Formats: sequence, C-alpha cells, structure tokens
Amino acid sequence: MRNLGIIFLLALLVIACNTTEKPKKPDNLIPKDKMEKILYDLYIINAAKGVNKRLLETNGFEPESYVLKKYNIDSLQFANSNTFYAYDTNSYRRIVENVKTRLEKEKEVLAELEKVEGKAAKRKRDSLNKIKQKAKDSIKKTLKQKDTTNQKLEKGPMFDKTSF
Repeated sequence: MRNLGIIFLLALLVIACNTTEKPKKPDNLIPKDKMEKILYDLYIINAAKGVNKRLLETNGFEPESYVLKKYNIDSLQFANSNTFYAYDTNSYRRIVENVKTRLEKEKEVLAELEKVEGKAAKRKRDSLNKIKQKAKDSIKKTLKQKDTTNQKLEKGPMFDKTSF
C-alpha cells in the first residue's frame, strides 16, 4: 500500500511538471526570417566577444544594444519572440539550422579568401626572398673579386726589386 502511494505521488509530480502552457503569441512577434538574422548577428558578436572582449569594451561597443537598435526592436520583444519560437522545438531547430548553415557558408567563403590571400602573401615573400638572395649573391661575387685581387697582390710584386 505504501509503495502504491509513493508511485501515485511520483506520477502526480511528473504530470504536474509536464503541463507547461504554450506561450501566447506576442502582438509584436518578430518574423522568423528577421529572427534568423538577429540570431546570426548575436552568434557573430558573441564569437567576437570571445576573441577580443577587451577591445569591444574599450571602444564602448555594447553588442546586445547594437543588435536591438539595428533591427529596431526592444529586449522584451526579442525575449517574448524567442520564448514563443523556442516552445515549438521543431520550428526553433529550423531557425537555428538556417543560422548554422549561413555561418558555415560564411566560414567557407572566409577560408577561401584566406587561402587566396595566403597564396598572394607567399608569392610576395618568395619574390622578396629572391631579391634578397640576388643581393647576397652579388655581394659574395664582389667579395670574391676583391679577395682574388688581394691574393694576387700578396703573392708579391710583379717586378723584382733588383731590376730597378
């Protein structure tokens, strides 16, 4: 009997915790495409904060307020819209996957650009190294010529001192 009471209380607890109501659709709901753009910007800015937070702070850049101003929304509107979309996990997952796809495309473009810039930088380094090598070779050649001239002079005079 006691076990039955414990099971009944656990079942009641599970049912009570599982009855979350769907949030009411906000009057000023942010459209899904705009929400994707906002989340994209937030992900980019959060990544930037992770890389160089001090630089953002010293320049007085406030990422969240920047995004809110950019999209002409307020924090409550964003919070309510985010809660509404997040309740429907499938819908929110699609939004986040679209953002992820966009981030991956941007990453590929940047990687390709980095690759092209890397090749250009390598060509520049190679040409500079060739110029430096030519200069070194020229200096070595000049030094060799001077050395051979000095060696000829050290061998002795071309004329015998007694011949004068």
